[in-house]
Amino acid sequence: MTSVPTPIPSRTQYVLEAIKHRILTGQLPPGQALVEVELAAQYGVSKTPVREALKTLAGTGLVVMNQYKGVTVRMVDAAMARQVYDVRLLLEPEALRRTVRGAVGLDAARDALERADAAADAAERSLANREFHRALYSSCGNPLLARMLDEVRDQAALVSAVAWAADPSWEREAGEHREILRLAIAGDADGASGALHAHIASFVERAFPEAREEGTPR
Repeated sequence: MTSVPTPIPSRTQYVLEAIKHRILTGQLPPGQALVEVELAAQYGVSKTPVREALKTLAGTGLVVMNQYKGVTVRMVDAAMARQVYDVRLLLEPEALRRTVRGAVGLDAARDALERADAAADAAERSLANREFHRALYSSCGNPLLARMLDEVRDQAALVSAVAWAADPSWEREAGEHREILRLAIAGDADGASGALHAHIASFVERAFPEAREEGTPR
C-alpha cells in the first residue's frame, strides 16, 4: 500500500520556496552559510520552519548540512556538474522522445520560451528555462521517469546559475530551445531527442570543460 506524503506546513513551505528561489537565482551563492536565526528573522518566523525547510533542501541536494560547519549552499564543481548532467543525458532525451511519440500538446513549453524571451532579468529567465525543460518531459507517460528528472531538476538549475554567472549564454541556448521545440512540434521524436541531448551535453562541456576531460559523455 502506497503511503501518503505528509503535507509540509504552510510556513515551512513559504520559507522553503523563498530560500530555494534565492539559491537558484544566485542571490545565495554556493558556499553561502545559511544561519537559522538570521533566516528566521528575515522571514518573520520561528527557527522551526527554517530548520525543516533546510532539511528538505538538503534532501534535494541544494544545501549541505555539516555537524561542524553548519548549513551552506552546495558548492558546484566539475564532478557535481558531471553527475547531474549524466543523469539528464540518460533520461531527459528519452522522456522527450516519449512525449513526442505520445502526441502530447507542447503549449506549456512554447509559453515558457515566450516568458524566457520576455524576461526582465536573469531570475525570471532562469525560472522560465526550468519550466521549458520540465514541459518537455513531464508528459512522457511514465510518472516515475518524470519524478526521477524532477529530483535532479533543482541541482541542474544550481549548476546553470553558477555557469551563467560566469559566462551568460542565454541567446545561444534560446536558439537551441527553439530548434528542440520545432522538431518536437513537427513530430520528429528522434530529431528532438537528439537535439536535446546535444543541448544538454554542450552546455556542461562549455561551462565545465574539466568535466569532459574527466569523462562526461560527448
